[in-house]
Amino acid sequence: MLSYWEQQSFIRYDHIVIGAGIVGLSTAIELKDKYPQQRVLVLERGLLPTGASSRNAGFACMGSLTELLDDSQYSSEDEIVLLYERRKKGLEILRKRLGDERIGYKANGSYELISDTELPALEQMDYLNRLLLPITRQPAFKMANEQIQASGFSASYTKAMVENTCEGELHTGKMLRALTDYAIEKGIEIKTGAEVLRFEEEAHYVAIFLKHDLRNEELVLHSDKLFICTNAFTPQLLPDEDVVPGRGQVLITQPVQGLKFKGVYHFDKGFYYFREIDGRILLGGGRNLDFGGETTAELTITERIQIDLEEKLHGIIIPGTPFLIEQRWSGIMAFGATKQPIVKSFSPRVYGAFRMGGMGVALGSEVAQQLMQLIV
Repeated sequence: MLSYWEQQSFIRYDHIVIGAGIVGLSTAIELKDKYPQQRVLVLERGLLPTGASSRNAGFACMGSLTELLDDSQYSSEDEIVLLYERRKKGLEILRKRLGDERIGYKANGSYELISDTELPALEQMDYLNRLLLPITRQPAFKMANEQIQASGFSASYTKAMVENTCEGELHTGKMLRALTDYAIEKGIEIKTGAEVLRFEEEAHYVAIFLKHDLRNEELVLHSDKLFICTNAFTPQLLPDEDVVPGRGQVLITQPVQGLKFKGVYHFDKGFYYFREIDGRILLGGGRNLDFGGETTAELTITERIQIDLEEKLHGIIIPGTPFLIEQRWSGIMAFGATKQPIVKSFSPRVYGAFRMGGMGVALGSEVAQQLMQLIV
């Protein structure tokens, strides 16, 4: 049972956002900018963000050559261009809001390793460059074969290399820490360990029901408007939405002696990605080995994919170079029938922004701005 003081000061809010990842925090910031005198609360079920925002590879992704060409099989040209533009705008908002130094943003370059079977994709590079030119104002992709030997990659796998000129890298931890600090500085309340069980829309407010283990009861908050920014975990609150979880597994090595490359890299249609960080190699991916098994919201790792990642290190990235694995982890992304994010008004009081398709770093800030345009 709540006290009188708790009922007076901790139950009622103007806006409640569920999810303290990139989209949720960006939404809260946009709300505070739009309504500076109103109370904005962010609820996060874990002590740290639970999905992918703090568990990704730190890529400022726009989409690699083979990935975008693969997208063209089920997306129109207009859809590809629009999504690319939204990613570009989102990164610009994030960098302007926080500053490159605070998020560890670097333009060390982004490259894609092209295998023998992917060589035909190079014939369509000019086509994609023309398609994206109104957004990029420069060729989005260009050949970088001179980098192959200097980088030390396997010549038997890497038949060509393509530079993605509009991508970069950032430090995921610094970025999310800076975004959290920025939200707090603006007067936004953030409560962690706050698992939302359900919500009910009433005539004049939305009731949000939270798990309250200490008191063995449900805690009910009231808000004028509710914003659901829970990405892969959205089906727990909105079961009818087209959101499918997808686990991304990652490992990072101990420092590798004589590492020859910097920057961030993709291969195999974006299903694998790696980078140098503090003299280490961070490598993630392999979801395409077991789509069924990786369609899960479980934050665990599997032996099959971890072995595959190590084999990719041995065989493609640093052949002949010894390494030791320091850490392994996973993050949960959200996918659906298309790669377009869902930004939606469910009623004049309930809104949602989710399903980032593994591109939340790039999309999150832009999606939050789009969500503001829907508010009644």
